[in-house]
Amino acid sequence: MPVFAASAGQPSTPARVSTVVRADEKSGRLVRAVVAMQKPAPPIAPADLAATVDRIAVEQGVEESLVHSVIRAESNYNPNAVSPKGAQGIMQLIPATAKRFGVSDTFDPQDNIQGGVKYLKFLLDYYRGDYAKAIAAYNAGEGAVDKYHGVPPYAETRNYVSRVAKNLTAARQQRASTAPRMPAESSKMAELGAVNETSTQAPTSVGSDGRIYYRTP
Repeated sequence: MPVFAASAGQPSTPARVSTVVRADEKSGRLVRAVVAMQKPAPPIAPADLAATVDRIAVEQGVEESLVHSVIRAESNYNPNAVSPKGAQGIMQLIPATAKRFGVSDTFDPQDNIQGGVKYLKFLLDYYRGDYAKAIAAYNAGEGAVDKYHGVPPYAETRNYVSRVAKNLTAARQQRASTAPRMPAESSKMAELGAVNETSTQAPTSVGSDGRIYYRTP
């Protein structure tokens, strides 16, 4: 995305993208495209990146698996990604969206993720938790989703929604398989313990026949 003007007295952020015009190999026509310049984002370890995504998702109240699914579909975790339409960074924010959600450097992973997750949160609230509409709007914009009262009939958007849905299923399964679990016996004991702590039982005694008898106070 183009760099936004800095406030007075502050240096502007160096541009990391440029618009170029190239000849299409098949048609010979000139095609304008946005490309990244040679100033990649600082490297970040995959584990640190995943932790950043999870932290921001929790802070914004968005399901972590959903954010990871969108990122995988958008850039596959590449903070230097630039689309032909000018969307940039790990969550592929277009200039208007980046500005709208306060992103100053779309190639900074944390800044980009903050903006992308805020946008997802806005869409989920706007569509009252409807994941399909929210994801479709992330790709095509709210205007298109509102116009068609649902996922618009664009091949790109429908494929995108399907891809994110598959990613989400896989991400949820992965998270469930790696989440710590209580052993079945311990879990049942904990449940029983909780019940016993909140209930008052009558005194009991064991009769000669081996049965348990409850005594009234």
